[in-house]
Amino acid sequence: MVNKIEQDHQRFRQIVRGKIRKDLRRFLGRGELIGREGKRFVSIPVHDIDIPTIRYGDNSGGVGMGEGEEGSGPGKPQGGEEEGKHILEVDVSLDELAEILAQELQLPRIKPKGQHRLTTVRDRYSGIRPVGPASLRHFKRTYREALKRQLAMGLYDPDKPIVVPIRHDLRFRSWTEVKKPQSNAVIVYMMDVSGSMGEEQKELVRLQAFWIDTWLRKNYEGIEARYIVHDVRAAEVDKKTFFSIREDGGTRISSAFACCEELLKAHYDPNDWNIYLFHFSDGDNSSEADNRLCVKILDQQLLPMCNMFGYCQVTSAYGSGSFLHVLREAFPRGLADQDGPKLITTKVDGREDIYDSIRAFFKAGR
Repeated sequence: MVNKIEQDHQRFRQIVRGKIRKDLRRFLGRGELIGREGKRFVSIPVHDIDIPTIRYGDNSGGVGMGEGEEGSGPGKPQGGEEEGKHILEVDVSLDELAEILAQELQLPRIKPKGQHRLTTVRDRYSGIRPVGPASLRHFKRTYREALKRQLAMGLYDPDKPIVVPIRHDLRFRSWTEVKKPQSNAVIVYMMDVSGSMGEEQKELVRLQAFWIDTWLRKNYEGIEARYIVHDVRAAEVDKKTFFSIREDGGTRISSAFACCEELLKAHYDPNDWNIYLFHFSDGDNSSEADNRLCVKILDQQLLPMCNMFGYCQVTSAYGSGSFLHVLREAFPRGLADQDGPKLITTKVDGREDIYDSIRAFFKAGR
């Protein structure tokens, strides 16, 4: 019975994964996907999975049989004749979401770079012992010990092969603490919060950041996220402020790049950390002079120390959109190294473009 239930559960999970993969492009742009985000799981509404029903024999007769007329008095509500669309909310782990994302977008595994001197302590099951908590009981070894005891005492009957363990037969897994090298990564999110960046643009940024975070956490055990917002000045903020702050005024993109440079130099040695930088803007900047300063900071400071720099330009009715062209002209090959381009630019006009943007960022396996 347990095996049957487990098989049904696995089959259901495969159906859910298939539905998510089929509609992944739509899911990537839906805020409902991350509306109930937790530490390890998100609740995903999945359409068109039939809810099981139980039917008992012939329902043609029963209580209330006999002639009668349907109620048709005034003011009585009429029931609809169309079938409802069934929507189930399914809890899916972030690791599982990342696997689906990788399979559908054909993302290669990221290869961490640098020397990772930091370690994490993990429990490793390495043996068997006669005492321990019930949750670590080793059933096969317990059965074996009970069988050996009954054979030695002449209590085992081949015609009635019943093996009943006693306390002396119990065996439990034992563990030791081991130090494991840990690939560490930091993600620095930068966002333009000037007057031309509206709520729609910030929602696109929020969705992009969720999927970026999900994929990178699948590839790294130790990861940190830092957040920088800017208009003509930049400042580091917490995650909640990053996605909710409302500002006004002009834009000086170099202020964010300079703030990011100071943050990395103070806390993240590129020999020990894999560094991912993402900047979101509508492409409007204060001047050509600031564009040149941005290119200089990128070329001399940020790009040499990071795994990749992703620039995502979200379309706004109030932004000029020129900064994307500045970067593509200054870095036509994305300052490539042996692993491909370090600087990757994408443009998102709406939610449907998030799929292609995520794929562009990580298709090189950085």
